[in-house]
Amino acid sequence: MQQALVEHKLAACVSLSPIRSIYTWQGEIHAESEWQLLIKTDLAKFEALKTKVQELHSYEVPEIIAIPIIAGSDAYLNWLGKSLSL
Repeated sequence: MQQALVEHKLAACVSLSPIRSIYTWQGEIHAESEWQLLIKTDLAKFEALKTKVQELHSYEVPEIIAIPIIAGSDAYLNWLGKSLSL
């Protein structure tokens, strides 16, 4: 999935981190090893990215949230924009 997001220019970069999650699902508490993806993109691409993640993800309800970029280096933000350009 991660590579598909970059290939389709929905993400400039996807960082993966192993995590342990404890959550409630369908009335039961679960404790699972998961991978957290930090997907760097532009808000204008969010809806298309969300659709692609839902299409490719194995979970019925994957966590898909947007966290704004408050500030960043000019060089990084320029790279981000160029990476997302068609």
